[in-house]
Amino acid sequence: MTQQVVRYQSSEEDSARWTDFPFRPGDIVISTRSKTGTTWVQMICALLIFQTPDLPAGLGQLSPWLDHLIASRDDVVAKLEAQRHRRFIKTHTPLDGIPLDPRATYIVTARHPLDMYVSLYHQGDNIDRVKVRQLTGQPDPDPATPPKPRRPLHEAMLRWIDRDSDPRDDMDGLPGVIWHLSDAWARRKQPNVLLVHYDELSADLEGQMRRLAARLDIVVPEQAWPALVRAATFDSMRERSGQLVPSPGVLKSNAAFFRRGTSGAGLEILTPAEVEHYHRRVAQLAQPDMLAWLHSPAEYRETEQA
Repeated sequence: MTQQVVRYQSSEEDSARWTDFPFRPGDIVISTRSKTGTTWVQMICALLIFQTPDLPAGLGQLSPWLDHLIASRDDVVAKLEAQRHRRFIKTHTPLDGIPLDPRATYIVTARHPLDMYVSLYHQGDNIDRVKVRQLTGQPDPDPATPPKPRRPLHEAMLRWIDRDSDPRDDMDGLPGVIWHLSDAWARRKQPNVLLVHYDELSADLEGQMRRLAARLDIVVPEQAWPALVRAATFDSMRERSGQLVPSPGVLKSNAAFFRRGTSGAGLEILTPAEVEHYHRRVAQLAQPDMLAWLHSPAEYRETEQA
């Protein structure tokens, strides 16, 4: 049966660039929402593949973002075709928008949506919008219409929780975030689909790296593990921000991209009543088991094992 692929588009991304992509055996596709651990998992894959903290190139070169419109599709595919190492490709497209090739492994990352939103909000202040418009061919804004002042974080988060939007053109909206994970959750028992949670990376980085290595059939010499794990820590990655940030040149500050690296920021912003409102909202969007894992992966796994 032919896979029905959904098209996801924004002013900066287009999932149609995956059409007829020439997969190779062993390809790794890292499918994430923004600010859910994308760069972290890319870095882990790089460390497992090259088995050294001294990467041969910048992470954006080693693991290109195929859907991003700042470079032509032909150029990105040509760079991937020229790679001789095991390829690991970044996308922010849900799995139903990507060709699912049995020769590839698909890693989907998750993070508490409220934490994701806080991180995304702060990243919005760090993006050079003029540069992005230039690279993606967007028109300049009308100088006669001054930009609206940005809403404070608390107000913006409440509006984000309540906003109804189509995931196909608002992937970072709450319905889009939940759909991305719900679709992956439904596929989690497929042999080439792997879900990774930000909180579990934080709690047991080495254990999760070993889990990924096993699922990717990568053998790492035991003596290599300490250096690889150190290189994947948040502090180590922040120290190397110039080499690791995605899409170099579109951020005002590379270091600011690695802002906090911990969980719980979203719950710090909202009142208990507002948190309850959030939970009622997401309960309309996803199944209880997926939400239980998303909000507290350790507790979910304990319940599963009981």
